Amino acid sequence: MNGKTTSLLPAFLACFVLVMLPDRVLAEGESNARSWGLSEEQPAVIRGRVVDIFCEIAGECPDDCGGGGRQLGLLTEDGRLVAVAKNGQPLFNGAIADLLPYCGVDVEADGLMTGNGTTRYFQVQLIREQGASRWNKATLWTEMRARSEPPLIPGEGPWFRRDPRILGRIERDGYLGLGKEVDDTFIAEW
Repeated sequence: MNGKTTSLLPAFLACFVLVMLPDRVLAEGESNARSWGLSEEQPAVIRGRVVDIFCEIAGECPDDCGGGGRQLGLLTEDGRLVAVAKNGQPLFNGAIADLLPYCGVDVEADGLMTGNGTTRYFQVQLIREQGASRWNKATLWTEMRARSEPPLIPGEGPWFRRDPRILGRIERDGYLGLGKEVDDTFIAEW
C-alpha cells in the first residue's frame, strides 16, 4: 500500500462504522414522519449540525460541505455522526440537496430510522433550523435535477424516463445493465 492509501484507510473504516448505530433512536422527539412500511422503521427526530461526513472523519474539509459533491450527515451534541442515507421522496434519492443549504447549521431532522440489528439508516422527511417553527419537506432533489445539465427531455412522466443520461445508458447496456442480448432473452422468457 502506498502512503496515500494507508492514510485513507481509517477514514473508510470509520465510514463503515457510521451505519452501525445503536438499536435505539439517537434523539427522541415528537415525530411527524410518515411510515413507509420499512423493516424495523422507527420515527425519529434527530438534532444535530449538518456536516460533511468525510470532513468529520478524515479532516479534509472543503468549503460549503463540498458544495454537493460529498455525503452529508448530522453530528449530534454527544458526538454521534449520523449518515443521512435518503430524502423524503419515493425514489432512492440521497439527501444532499436537502441538507446542503444547512451546512454548518444546527437542525432538527424528522424522519425514519430503519434497518435491523445494529445497522441502522436515517431517511429525512422534514428539516428545519433548530428553534424555527416551520418544517421544510426534504424533497429538493427532483427540483434540482429538473434544472441540471443535461436538461430533461420535454414531456410527461417521471424524470428518470426523460433523462438523456439514463436513456443513453439503457441504449448502451440494456435495462438490466448486462447488454441488449440478455434483455431480449429475459423479456422473451418473462
